[in-house]
Amino acid sequence: RGLAAAVDIDIIAAAAPTDDGCVRLKSEGYPEDVTDVRAPDPGRCRRGTSSALIAGVCAAFGAAGRKTGGFCAYTMSDVLTGSGLSSSAAFEVMLGNILSHFYNDGRVPAVELAVSGKYAENVFFGKPCGLMDQAACAVGGFAYMDFASADRPEIEKLSLALGSRVLCIVNTGGNHADLTDDYASIPAEMKAVAAFFGKDCLRGVDETAFYAALPALRETCGDRAVLRALHYYDENARVLEQAAAIRGGDLPAFFDAVKRSGDSSWKLLQNVYARSTEEQMAMGIELSRRFLHGDGAQRVHGGGFAGTIQAYVPLDRLDDYKKLMEDAFGPGSCTALMVRPEGAVMMPMEG
Repeated sequence: RGLAAAVDIDIIAAAAPTDDGCVRLKSEGYPEDVTDVRAPDPGRCRRGTSSALIAGVCAAFGAAGRKTGGFCAYTMSDVLTGSGLSSSAAFEVMLGNILSHFYNDGRVPAVELAVSGKYAENVFFGKPCGLMDQAACAVGGFAYMDFASADRPEIEKLSLALGSRVLCIVNTGGNHADLTDDYASIPAEMKAVAAFFGKDCLRGVDETAFYAALPALRETCGDRAVLRALHYYDENARVLEQAAAIRGGDLPAFFDAVKRSGDSSWKLLQNVYARSTEEQMAMGIELSRRFLHGDGAQRVHGGGFAGTIQAYVPLDRLDDYKKLMEDAFGPGSCTALMVRPEGAVMMPMEG
């Protein structure tokens, strides 16, 4: 289970269909990618590249019985690459949305766009991510998501009224791009715990049975895997608690759960820093905690290990908070965001 939101930063493509079976995509500030998508094969793609994502999304469309084809596109983005703000998910959903409108009459549902992006990232790009980031980008707004069916999540749109507070994202530095192994260790270790019980994932493991087996689990899977599993059980319950607080308009209860979730991510999930990174995220979270002093909330954002934190800051203290963060992490590192109600959309060009 999870809570996610689409925010008002974008990746935008100006695109046109072509008839040669190739995708030519030029992103501002990067070399052009040219990808033959007539027979996409993960064995012929270089993992960790934009071309792998392009081929992977086309492969997912083909496997789902959707039409694919070539196009040329120029993209601009204010989503910071590798910062934990779902730049890869936004890129994947954008690709799927182009294919939907050029070759499938714009009829591909948002969740299917998300599933195609996840497939591309898992199979072609080589990162074992979940579906939440792609679903948030595709669906838009603020949403509760239940992934009991891994590729067909239950999604409920929610309305989060922050009142006199604003959501800030702080880029503390570092880049997710070189941390795939750290990120991959989390699902791998949780699956190792599940496998102890003969299950594919922890959702199928009774929590009482998990606690009863702790001594054997520590011996078999190691303490870090067990701690991460503890986070999983607690976090699933906290998501329900947060969703209930939002539905009831209880902002203090929501912030309290956000802080407890962040503390658990730091201490049990252990995704605030990696051995290959400095401890900027830990510093940003602690500086935020001391600044807010209980009046709001702060936590690690996204997959962790490097990049961004989030904080809910009183509007009348926003300038002071931004100064504190930008003094610590550089000009432009703190951004106040709004939740965007729309997800993947097409804007027809005139003329």
